[in-house]
Amino acid sequence: MSKSTDAPASSSIPAPSRATIVDRLRAAGCVFAEDEAELLIDSAASPAALLAMVDRRVAGLPLEHIVGWVDFCGLRVAVDPGVFVPRRRTELLVRRAAAVAVPGATIVDLACGCGAIGMAIAALVEDVVLHAVDIEPAAVRCARRNLAALGAQVYVGDLYDPLPARLRGHVDVLVANVPYVPTEAVDLLPPEARIHEPLLALDGGADGLDVLRRVASGARDWLAPGGHLLLETSLEQAGAALSALAGAGLAPAMARDDDLPATVVIGRC
Repeated sequence: MSKSTDAPASSSIPAPSRATIVDRLRAAGCVFAEDEAELLIDSAASPAALLAMVDRRVAGLPLEHIVGWVDFCGLRVAVDPGVFVPRRRTELLVRRAAAVAVPGATIVDLACGCGAIGMAIAALVEDVVLHAVDIEPAAVRCARRNLAALGAQVYVGDLYDPLPARLRGHVDVLVANVPYVPTEAVDLLPPEARIHEPLLALDGGADGLDVLRRVASGARDWLAPGGHLLLETSLEQAGAALSALAGAGLAPAMARDDDLPATVVIGRC
């Protein structure tokens, strides 16, 4: 009996054109469809992988979770699925923190997520001693990878709880991008956030400032004399946030960048 000479079905899949990808992304509501298409094309290892990535993006997954990284303050920061994606507006928090840090400063990043804030500050200020904390184990695993080259210590736990006692009174810069979305507004967030990011990273309680107040109330125990606490919030919440800092015994101030747009409140010990 003669053997079949039919060739096996080819496993190769033709790559979709850039125009096709852009059209699919645009139809799915992606505002920056052209930019996203370029990023997906550059990140895909094969045509099949590219098709799968486009399918995931059209289904609503965050672009950063699909490609595995985000550009933050000019740095390529790894972001795993299920981990909060750093927003561009948080660059103001980084700039203001770097402005009050000196070389060799001890910096603590609370609610660190993937570690992007600490990573960016360390790129601007030499020889910082960096500690980071997050309550989400997935975020801590991601942060440890991002911060490994900096020798940073990353802890899993609730705000100050896992920090070593030796840091009490010795932290020069305490920075935190804690959740500040009011509970009733969480359902109004884009699906990318409310479906694919941890609720703990978004929901800030009734007025959005529950976690911020907890951070402020404990800050003086950890800050060195003259140390600074910096927190991101919204412009509408800034007044209440400043009152929380003052009530915690910190000298309050505010920074604003209308182009991002972003608001940061600052408390000096």
